[in-house]
Amino acid sequence: MELRQLEYFVAICKEMHFSRAAETLCTTQSNLSQQIKFLENELGLPLFDRIGKRIHLTDAGKLLLEQSERIFQHVDYAKRAITDLKRMEGGTLDIGILPGDGDLLFDAHALLIDFHKSYPKLAISVTETTDVYEQVLNGTRDLGVTTVPLNLDERISMIPLFHEEFALAIRSDHPVAKAKAIPFEQLQHLKMVMFHSDHQITKVIHSCCREKGIAIDNPIVTSTLSTLLSLVEQGIGASILPRMLLDYRNQEQIVAVKLLNPTPAQDICILYRTDKFMGQAAKVFIKELQSFLQSVMNHTDRSLG
Repeated sequence: MELRQLEYFVAICKEMHFSRAAETLCTTQSNLSQQIKFLENELGLPLFDRIGKRIHLTDAGKLLLEQSERIFQHVDYAKRAITDLKRMEGGTLDIGILPGDGDLLFDAHALLIDFHKSYPKLAISVTETTDVYEQVLNGTRDLGVTTVPLNLDERISMIPLFHEEFALAIRSDHPVAKAKAIPFEQLQHLKMVMFHSDHQITKVIHSCCREKGIAIDNPIVTSTLSTLLSLVEQGIGASILPRMLLDYRNQEQIVAVKLLNPTPAQDICILYRTDKFMGQAAKVFIKELQSFLQSVMNHTDRSLG
């Protein structure tokens, strides 16, 4: 059994037509048929049921197709690994993050700038999407930075990053700003400005609201962190943002007030496919992100201290 024969077999399975598969492979139909015949003779079972001009996979054909796809995944993995070994710092890295989290996690892209300075040959792409998990699973993204999934596919591996609590961000001269903490239900008496409904933070807040049986007034929604912070600074409304972010930025006109009963929170992680080759670039980026977040936590600890 040769790889070329398996390539021919998979091509026929995709087209379910010998002549079209031959055109795709730039070979003759007679050569294609001959190679499949050799393969069937070696295996001792037919791979296709031929009914007139139409063909269908036999049970043996279905089994071989499944195993062939795995074989070519391993071949692709090996090729990527060798290519990555040759160029080390080169290549591409595609990362998926939740909408708005580029500013939240990378703090105005400081991490990306530092990473690019260290690895200028690497082409890096950061895409905001609500389908981080799905896109990592289908191979669209190399890495995903998102909330911890409830159900994890066996092909996906997860690296925990941090537990993130949210706090009320409010203008420093607002009466509520004098409190160190307030009950969550008190939010129903405040005017709020928030991310749009698809944002993960908003989903967490709405879940807490349902738990408490309350509704909050949020006449203004936005997709950008800078706009949200500007609205809070101008006293247009209060917002709910990661405590770590608020402490790290330490903006003079904005105070972070702890929310109690419940304290909204989420767990952030990195996702990647275990059966897909992870290049040196992805490994280094994960370490850089972990280091960056640790420095942010240390900074906020010093500020609070």
